[in-house]
Amino acid sequence: MEKFKLIIVEDVPLELKGTEGIVRNEIPEAEVIGTADNEASFWRLIKQQQPDLVLLDLGLGGSTTVGVEICRQTKEAYPQVRILIFTGEILNEKLWVDVLDAGADGIILKSGELLTRRDVMAVMEGKQLVFNEPILEKIVERFKHAVSSQLARQEALINYEIDEYDERFLRHLALGYTKEQITGLRGMPFGVKSLEKRQNELVRKLFPSGESVNATRLVVRALELRILDIDNLEPDTD
Repeated sequence: MEKFKLIIVEDVPLELKGTEGIVRNEIPEAEVIGTADNEASFWRLIKQQQPDLVLLDLGLGGSTTVGVEICRQTKEAYPQVRILIFTGEILNEKLWVDVLDAGADGIILKSGELLTRRDVMAVMEGKQLVFNEPILEKIVERFKHAVSSQLARQEALINYEIDEYDERFLRHLALGYTKEQITGLRGMPFGVKSLEKRQNELVRKLFPSGESVNATRLVVRALELRILDIDNLEPDTD
């Protein structure tokens, strides 16, 4: 890996010392051209000499939003500068999403494997979305859960013979639409009486014991069976 210039943004002296030690011992190609412990000192540094990489902590001065804004504004002003987040915010998943949306090239959590030459090399070679093991484990776990949920939903649609109109009908019932409102949806070629008939048919499919249930119980059952995805209950926009 070629030599590159680095700015470290970290407001805890002990952690800054540790990060500098990692860089010095594990990443000899990095030339630390400055360190900053707050937003103002960072902007002074980057205006004096532009780095190739910013190693950015998020929890500056007790605020996590400062780090996100530094990332966003740096990417807007210096799009060629790479930003690798090195943070102790190991539980704040929303913060990870915010900083990725702000343009970060990767996130390294201050746990487990910590910062490695391999991760820094990947960022400097242009790889996007570089993560270390702790965050990768969470990503893989969420991915497996999402795939399993999607497969369960597909199986439910097939097993209970749910067509497009059934799904739309149930989804809008779950969103609080009345049958009259549902008949007004574009591409829904049914009147109220036809929807009542369709509801009765869905009850028969989802409650084979023959019990009598209302629309609310029908929707709850559809959610239980994964026919409806509770995380994607959105009305039709067309």
